[in-house]
Amino acid sequence: MPLYDNHTIKIYNTLSGEKEVFEPITNGHIGMYVCGPTVYSNVHLGNVRTFMSFDMIFRYFKHLGYKIRYVRNITDAGHLENDDDVGEDKITKKARLEAIEPMEIVQRYTVDFHNVLNTFNFLPPSIEPTATGHIIEQIELIQNIIDNGFAYNVNGSVYFDVHKYNESNDYGILSKRKLEDLIHNTRALDGQSDKKNPQDFALWKKAEPTHIMRWPSPWSDGFPGWHLECTAMSTKYLGDYFDIHGGGMDLKFPHHECEIAQNQAAKGQDPVKYWMHANMLELNGARMSKSSGNYINPAELLSGDNDIMSKAYNPSVIRFFMMQASYKSVLDLTDDGLKAAEKGFNRLMDAIGLIDKLKPSAATSSFHVSDWKQKCYDAMNDDFNTPILIAVLFDAAKFINQIKDGSATLSQHDLELLKETIEAFTFDVLGLVDTAKENTGIDKLSGAVDILINLRKEARLNKDFALSDKIRDELIAAGIQLQDGKDGTTFTTN
Repeated sequence: MPLYDNHTIKIYNTLSGEKEVFEPITNGHIGMYVCGPTVYSNVHLGNVRTFMSFDMIFRYFKHLGYKIRYVRNITDAGHLENDDDVGEDKITKKARLEAIEPMEIVQRYTVDFHNVLNTFNFLPPSIEPTATGHIIEQIELIQNIIDNGFAYNVNGSVYFDVHKYNESNDYGILSKRKLEDLIHNTRALDGQSDKKNPQDFALWKKAEPTHIMRWPSPWSDGFPGWHLECTAMSTKYLGDYFDIHGGGMDLKFPHHECEIAQNQAAKGQDPVKYWMHANMLELNGARMSKSSGNYINPAELLSGDNDIMSKAYNPSVIRFFMMQASYKSVLDLTDDGLKAAEKGFNRLMDAIGLIDKLKPSAATSSFHVSDWKQKCYDAMNDDFNTPILIAVLFDAAKFINQIKDGSATLSQHDLELLKETIEAFTFDVLGLVDTAKENTGIDKLSGAVDILINLRKEARLNKDFALSDKIRDELIAAGIQLQDGKDGTTFTTN
């Protein structure tokens, strides 16, 4: 029997504004889509927090035994610089400024995105589709919307008719906005727009002659609208109606609102059962912004090469810090907060490291491991409440230290259950990495390579160059590159 049969999860659904009992559309299976990055710059730390929240959710579903298809896209075209239908494509603009191909920009920052997420111990999604890889699907989707009377073509650009849609649907159902208010708060058209109304949004944009990224379509050589891309990719891999759609709070309107409208207009139904939104990351009590200087990127936080934090922080410490807040809460990143998280993280790792050294006892214990284990699940089942889970893990850490000091006891069976549970929630669900074990592994590797370096040195002194070359070549094959210098031989790993 899978674990999920014994657990009822409640999820805060942005669509209803309430916590709801999670019931997958298909029993035992989950489809989850999360809006991924637009790869025109290094990934923002706030985005890392959003993706980390959904990585944790992905991990917990897997822990419960669900078969989950997690789709997180890469936006590599169509996202204009004002998040609207005006301005230059963000990727094209960066490519123009650097005088390189747009796909060089895409490649550079996709690699950066993956490297950063790997550093923070993310699991890869099941599928990572790109917008440019799904142009055909987007063209078909636009045609469906046109055929159903909810879009119009003007001079080669296709726009979604929000007012027409709102006659029979509710544009604003997710963000709780009313079209009348949007009309009132929108500036008048300047006479140069092809839109019928300012609230309409582009499904397809005709490319200007200088626009590099373009594809043929029935309407013009152009490129898809940003909102459309996610609708096409999510429904291709998860179906017209799937379980969970996630993203940052900033995407709720207009991006996710437009996704709902597009699916209704094309397929006649809502696309998603549960909408989930992760909240923002602040820095020292204020919005993170490059223009204001109140900004730090992941690499600077990890290296300590910045003027904001007092030191470098380990990726797992940063992850632990982020898990100490609910994914729905605004989180303030501060040096003091990270220092406190570092102490807490080390305390938890030290306690976990003690378990194998503890001696079991037949005496009755006041700590009921089965009840404690249930509290771990209760926390996660309550809308993935990681702050409560961490508090429960610290209850166990405190008790572990009491056993070590001789003031508490636990049976062999309960010790094993405690170890299995605390490791599952700490490493598998929260995604933390025991840095002590990490460093031990590095030390062992260094010791082994040093032995081979010395053997190679002896072989060269004995003029046994065949053996010397063999050691070097086999280390290269294993991903270890030797570097000979005047101060001796060092190595790097790939």
